[in-house]
Order: sequence, then structure tokens, then C-alpha cells
Amino acid sequence: MNDTTPRVFIAATRQNDGKTTTSLGMVAALQKHYRRVGYIKPVGQRFVEIAEHKIDEDTVLMDSVYQLDCPLVSMSPIAVEPDFTRKYLANANYDALVRKIEEGFDRVAWEKDFVLCEGSGHAGVGSVFDLSNAQVAKVLCSKVIIVTRGGIGKPIDEVALNQALFEKEGVEIIGVIVNKVVPDKVDYVTEFVGKGLKRRGLALLGVIPHQPILSRPTLRLILEELEAEPLNKSKQMLNLVEDIVIGAMSVQNALPFFQDGVLVIIPGDREDILLAAAAELCSADKPQLAGIVLTGNLRPSDAVMKLIRDMPYPVLLAKQDSYEVASKVHDMTVKTRPDDAEKIRLIRDMIAQHVDVKKILASL
Repeated sequence: MNDTTPRVFIAATRQNDGKTTTSLGMVAALQKHYRRVGYIKPVGQRFVEIAEHKIDEDTVLMDSVYQLDCPLVSMSPIAVEPDFTRKYLANANYDALVRKIEEGFDRVAWEKDFVLCEGSGHAGVGSVFDLSNAQVAKVLCSKVIIVTRGGIGKPIDEVALNQALFEKEGVEIIGVIVNKVVPDKVDYVTEFVGKGLKRRGLALLGVIPHQPILSRPTLRLILEELEAEPLNKSKQMLNLVEDIVIGAMSVQNALPFFQDGVLVIIPGDREDILLAAAAELCSADKPQLAGIVLTGNLRPSDAVMKLIRDMPYPVLLAKQDSYEVASKVHDMTVKTRPDDAEKIRLIRDMIAQHVDVKKILASL
């Protein structure tokens, strides 16, 4: 396997700590130092079908944003399907999996000046089939950056747990990035987490303030999550949801809650609220809702459907009841998508401003 192209492995203390966000911004930062940057996610758990291949979603994102000029199947060599673990435990094929990773890396690194490798959660994820993040980093002969979530005691404790497994595999950690920090505590966290990590022989490479916009879902994401039916052809499917209102009150009491960025969730037979929304909110000088979700699979009458088709914001019909819809939207794991242009610009700026890329490169 290629052992000359510079590389770094991005791991995390747990899922959804900001590993992909960091990787997305890091590619842009690295491109200021290396003209040709490659990317690989050796083991992926969330995938889509592309040309009969199972490709990790984060790989699709990276390729869509940066046009990496490499086959997707090489950037995403192993996709963990629902029965992947059972098959492995029944008939271990470790050597074959390692070869897929090595061959994928060799193709990704071809004619590249640097390769960013992204893991799949904390250091131990994948241990059940002998390809934990620590083991994969060892296979790739890569040093590691750990991404953790804001705080002081908890992130240091979690980094310590991950550090033990990486060290067991003989993998060097070059430092830690602390993500999702309350903005007015950035200096405080920088000082004390830096001291705590130094006691463990680790460098603090960056402290990234929390950006609420990154955790706000778009209407398109909600449409997919709920498997809902769009009732109009709105061009605002990328509207971001800033707040949720369940319309379980009278029209007079509901209207004051209809503000910019609000997702309104109402039973499909509450035509009074729909009519009020059509009458009061469809002009430019009025609050612009993020969208409306009608619940209970209750389709409005033909007359109201005609009004819905003319509404500027998306109106979706979901099978679930209002409580279930609100719970699903609230609990969604919001992943950055290729069409989230505003979020991607913000992520690039965050990494450039808050992560010491020169220190990372010096450590490699």
C-alpha cells in the first residue's frame, strides 16, 4: 500500500460530534497547502446506492462539493449493511476487507498530494468485525485527529478513553479539536481543555463555536425523514427550520406563532388554520414560514388543495400524527447535504478561522 502520500485520519469520541463537518472544512483548508487533496471513508455505516454500489453518504457529500476525481467505490470501499456483522462473525474475511481498504487508499492517493481519511465514530466503532477506527488508522499508517464535543471534563474523559485504544494499536494522536462550544465560552474552554489535554500529552488543535444553523433541518430533509408527500411544487425546499409550532389551538391563537423560519405542524383536517395561513402569510411583507406539515394522512378538500398549490412555502402530507411528526423532526440527526450551500460556506470559514491547520501539517 502507498506509504508516502501524506495523510491524516479524522476520528471522534462518539457519533455526531462533528467529524464530517470537520472533514468538510479541512479539505478546503488543506487545498490552500496541497493542490490535489484526496478523501477516503474506509468504513461507512450510512450509504446510498449508486450504480449498484453502496456508497457512504459522507463520501457522496465530499465528492459533490470538491469534485475529487476518483471513483466513489474507492473512496468508500466498505459499506456496513444491516447483515454485515452477522456475515462476518459467521465467516470472517478480515484479510479481504483490509485489501479493499488498501486498494481503495492506493486509488484515492493516485496523483494526490494529500489524503484526508474519515472514520466512523469513536475509536472502537467497528471492533466487532476487527476494523475499529483505531485498527483502520493503523492499516492506513495514519496519525489521528480526535474531534470531541464542547465542555471541559467530559470531552477530556472521552478523549482519554479513545486515546487508550489508539495507543493499544500503536497509532499516534496528533491532537484534538473541540466542536460545538457555546460561543461565549470559547476562550474559557480553550484555556482549560488545553491544559487538560497537555497533561495527557495531547495538543489542542482548535475550538469551534456552536453554530445553530448546522443543526437546523431543511424541508427536503424533513420530507425524506417523514416519507411525506409534497402537496405543492414549492421552490423553497431548502428552507431551514428554526422553530416548530403544533397548531392545536384556535386560528386566532395560532397565528401569532407563525413567524419566519417556523415549521407549522397541524392535522390535515384543520382547514381553518390552512385558510388563515393562505390569507395572512403569502405576501412578501408577512412572516415567511419554513413550511407546513399536515398530519394523520388527512388530505384537505379540493378547494383547500387549490390554495395549497399556490402557497410559496412547502406543504407536506405525513402519515404520522402531530406528536410523532414533531418528535421525529426534533430528534433528527441533521447531516450536511451537497445542496446546503450556506452551511458549507460556514463550515469552511469555521475551520479556517478556528483550527490550526499549520500545526496539524507540522505534526505530520
